[in-house]
Amino acid sequence: MIKPRTPPGVMELLPHDQIAFQRMLDTIRLTFERFGFLPVETPVFELSDVLLTKSGGETERQVYFVQSTGALEKAAAGADGGAGQALPELALRFDLTVPLARYVAEHEHELAFPFRRYQMQRVYRGERAQRGRFREFYQCDIDVIGKDALSPRYDAEIPAVIASVFEALAIGEFTIWLNHRKLLRGFFEGQGIEGERQLAVLRELDKLDKRGEDAVRATLVGEGFGLAADVADRLLAFSRVRSAGHDDALAKLDALGAGTPLFEEGRDELRELLGRLKAMGVAESRYAINLSIARGLDYYTGMVYETTLDAYPQIGSICSGGRYDNLASHYTKSKLPGVGISIGLTRLFFQLRDAGLIAGADSSVDALVTLLDDADLDNALALSQQLRAAGLNVETQLEPRKLARQLQYADRAGIRFVVIRGENEAARGVVAVKDLRRGEQFEVADAELAQRLLAEREQ
Repeated sequence: MIKPRTPPGVMELLPHDQIAFQRMLDTIRLTFERFGFLPVETPVFELSDVLLTKSGGETERQVYFVQSTGALEKAAAGADGGAGQALPELALRFDLTVPLARYVAEHEHELAFPFRRYQMQRVYRGERAQRGRFREFYQCDIDVIGKDALSPRYDAEIPAVIASVFEALAIGEFTIWLNHRKLLRGFFEGQGIEGERQLAVLRELDKLDKRGEDAVRATLVGEGFGLAADVADRLLAFSRVRSAGHDDALAKLDALGAGTPLFEEGRDELRELLGRLKAMGVAESRYAINLSIARGLDYYTGMVYETTLDAYPQIGSICSGGRYDNLASHYTKSKLPGVGISIGLTRLFFQLRDAGLIAGADSSVDALVTLLDDADLDNALALSQQLRAAGLNVETQLEPRKLARQLQYADRAGIRFVVIRGENEAARGVVAVKDLRRGEQFEVADAELAQRLLAEREQ
């Protein structure tokens, strides 16, 4: 007999937690749609040469390749003339950005631009399984893709979406940290840091929260970078800039002094974004500039975002993203700039549950219709259908059991209402209802049952 066990690096939930997770997904989806984003789904696997546009590197070492039994047998038999040594034809997606790039390039002439899409699906990475790190996890992404150009005005809409999502999830106070890669790169230019060195410095500054200032400064002045001590000090001082409130953010940007044309372009776009957020009514407590935010991925070219929970900074970023110049350069000659964000929902849910910020939800079933005698089965089925038609989620007890056992079952399953119509209730034209959440019981006329349960459910 094989011992049942889940593979490492996956999150498998019991129903109460799964319902809570599903409700988070539903909340995020509804918010994305409220801002006019359209749903997209792509296959769980892509062609390997499409997915891995760059050979080698850390990404390829984490990819799960897909091979059918028949293909393995064919390769083992040498029937493919040695082609079995090549990469398998298919691989599981490791994020939703590369599939989006392929999707937009492939369907470019069928889409309306700017193309606003949301995608909420599982992705797969062969990371070392550890607590809070998963090999299979949900990502919830939105992106706005332009054709040839995309106005910076779209950059301001993204924080408004983030704010709406996390306000709706009600998981605590949060801050959306804002920065601009042009501002960073322009500042580096002013310090004599050019070309590829800028990307290396960006990646190092992005580690400030994890490594601390002393470790980052030692790296910057060490043999690998060789920056002068005063340059490293100015970089770290720049990275310490934070704002508290809308007017303070503008004042902090003004206080940075004059810079290169690229620096000024980034500052102007940040100022514009702050103005748009105010116009959209985003609470100023929800956003702030943070000039240490760099986002390690090299393809970000403009605005960058990271979101953290105020009371739980140790959780890290719960939503991040930014602006990029050309999403699909590997697949099309068209220029497709865009801006987007991603929420790693599996990891976020795990961390929130671990911190006690969310608990398992009640059942998605509103009511259990009991069955005390086989002779009442048809009546129980008819009553259940009436309640469903009114908009309630109903389970019917299909085999007669003692009432105490049915109540025990409903309690364990998290079902709030237990509907009882025995001989006594039927003779009086009423139904008895036990509200297991409040520990109360009441009677209601048959014709009023559905409306009463709907009203009680909202309380």
